[in-house]
Amino acid sequence: MPKNKILILFFHPLFEKSSTNKALVQNIPDSENITFHDLYEEYPNFDIDVKREQLLLSRHNIIIWHHPMYWYNCPPLMKQWIDMVLEYGWAYGKKGSALKDKIIFQVITTGGDKKSFYETGRDRYAIPNLLEPFYQTAKVCNMEYLPPFVVHGTYSMTKEDYGKNGLVYGRFLDYLENNDLDINKILQYHYLNDWFATIET
Repeated sequence: MPKNKILILFFHPLFEKSSTNKALVQNIPDSENITFHDLYEEYPNFDIDVKREQLLLSRHNIIIWHHPMYWYNCPPLMKQWIDMVLEYGWAYGKKGSALKDKIIFQVITTGGDKKSFYETGRDRYAIPNLLEPFYQTAKVCNMEYLPPFVVHGTYSMTKEDYGKNGLVYGRFLDYLENNDLDINKILQYHYLNDWFATIET
């Protein structure tokens, strides 16, 4: 069976200070089918090579935006990447079909715990609601947008917690690489983590 080609677009301006993201990244499987692309490392001056980014996208069928939650949004380089790389006539528009039917979703880390992201919680909105602009971006580009994979409570994690989350992420990516996805089933869940937990049991 052909394996899925996964592109991890990693946006973290302070990666060296993030123990959670270090644990996640360290557990990315070493596979020719998985490309890890650190955008802040690649473009420290925000001078994005649009054609190179588009070529990378064209070579993969599962795209992951991996980033911390910054003020209920994404880091600034990711916003610039979206603005520049997803060009009219390439990603969308009458002749823009380069991303059609590709799968895309977000891997997000946040200091807030899960119960904070509800109407009655401190943050008032569930994370999928906060991600609606990204969902709409994917829809305009005719991509299949999946629920996010979210790691909550990063500020209160222990070293053991980092390790556990990293191992789950590694197994999750391994599954994505080697299996066909039941999109309709996945869309029944708010988080990809919750769906993947049912796969592992």
